[in-house]
Amino acid sequence: MQPFVPAAAGRCAGTRAPRARGFTLIELIVVVTILGIMAALIVPRIVGRTDDARVAAAKQDIATLMQALKLYRLDNGRYPTADQGLQALVERPTTEPIPGNWKQGGYLDSPTLRKDPWGQPYQYLNPGLHGEIDVLSFGRDGQPGGEGPDADIGSWSL
Repeated sequence: MQPFVPAAAGRCAGTRAPRARGFTLIELIVVVTILGIMAALIVPRIVGRTDDARVAAAKQDIATLMQALKLYRLDNGRYPTADQGLQALVERPTTEPIPGNWKQGGYLDSPTLRKDPWGQPYQYLNPGLHGEIDVLSFGRDGQPGGEGPDADIGSWSL
């Protein structure tokens, strides 16, 4: 025979224990408020880093293009003309002066020219404004001049 166990106070012997409750409305509001505060502090830092990363990528691309242009000059005795442009690094120019020792396969790893991180083509000036030649990106705004992420990024500032 089993000993008698009295039912818990306020409960009948045949009923189930109450289920655990979810979060209260106040708890949810507190969590959402905390998340909002964290987002307000963190998001501006992340957004600013995007522009910094794009500027760094543009500088790296320009340095690569400048190295390829120097190799072109070593092989051919001159830089591509302004009309031939940067395309002369990936395709043998067909306009005068036609390079005599153009390297088969081009001077860049990619068979096409990359665009700057903002989706615009890099600019090539021969003669340059800051040196013998200039390679530049107009920055985020795609226009000459500007400040901050809108500033021009050029071979003269590497």
